[in-house]
Amino acid sequence: MPRIEVNRSGEMEALVRVVERGGFSAAARELRMTPSAISKLVSRLETRLGARLFHRSTRKLQLTPEGQAFYERSARILGDIDEAERGAAAGADARGRVRVNCSVPFGLNCLAPLLPLFLERYPQVCIDLQLNDAVIDLHEEPADVAIRHGELPSSTLVARHLGDSRKVIVAAPAYLERVGTPRNLKQLEKHNRLGFNFPHSTESWPLRHSNGSVVGLPVSGNARTGDGESLKLMVLAGAGIARLSRFHVEADLQAGRLVALLEGCNPGDIEPLHAVYRSRSGHQPARVRVFLDFLVERVRLNG
Repeated sequence: MPRIEVNRSGEMEALVRVVERGGFSAAARELRMTPSAISKLVSRLETRLGARLFHRSTRKLQLTPEGQAFYERSARILGDIDEAERGAAAGADARGRVRVNCSVPFGLNCLAPLLPLFLERYPQVCIDLQLNDAVIDLHEEPADVAIRHGELPSSTLVARHLGDSRKVIVAAPAYLERVGTPRNLKQLEKHNRLGFNFPHSTESWPLRHSNGSVVGLPVSGNARTGDGESLKLMVLAGAGIARLSRFHVEADLQAGRLVALLEGCNPGDIEPLHAVYRSRSGHQPARVRVFLDFLVERVRLNG
């Protein structure tokens, strides 16, 4: 029986480019193939797998659940191939600008202190840092890397895990001296609970009762803000109580500028942090790759 040659990486490449470029024609232009050749590769892949990967219509191309799973695995595999090839080759020196978007707390407390070491290691790389707690669309905004807090929605972005941080309720000693320290959830309800005003912000704090159940306590204070650093500054000034990431307030807790409250009621929910970037489109520039590797190596979050 003759052996059937299967170009698996070529099929994966075709599917990944179709997804990331939004259609067969755009993928064909990038791969220097005809749209019909790309379509045949994808159709042959569907036949071999015995699964439909796309919902096709005249107006929209959408992945099926099986297609989404296969796309994500394929993007990772092709990324590993690229990385292996880069490691085996001499490669170009990392140089040029890396545009980074991250939250204000992460930028000030975690990233900025590490940048001198990175720039010393890679003197031909320039970091263009934008601090913003709003979540930007990397497909539309000019950023190479963004730091995302929390669980990631399904997307065509690639993510590298930087660590996890839990939340902690904090207040300044001056605030507690003025209005008292809450000893239980009932007392906490009477305090000025400050929060955020950006879209999709959490409207309540998850807290654990003595019976083990977790309830949500609404954020109902007299001030809200669009970034975590401003919120922390208000808490440090004695305006009220807030629930913030542990890495954001660790130095203030150690110095006694803030006090952790009701740790026995903390449900222990974990906030993962990831560095995300646009899915592979050819080779990842060395400047971006070394920056991502540096983040994974150096970022340390206080649990």
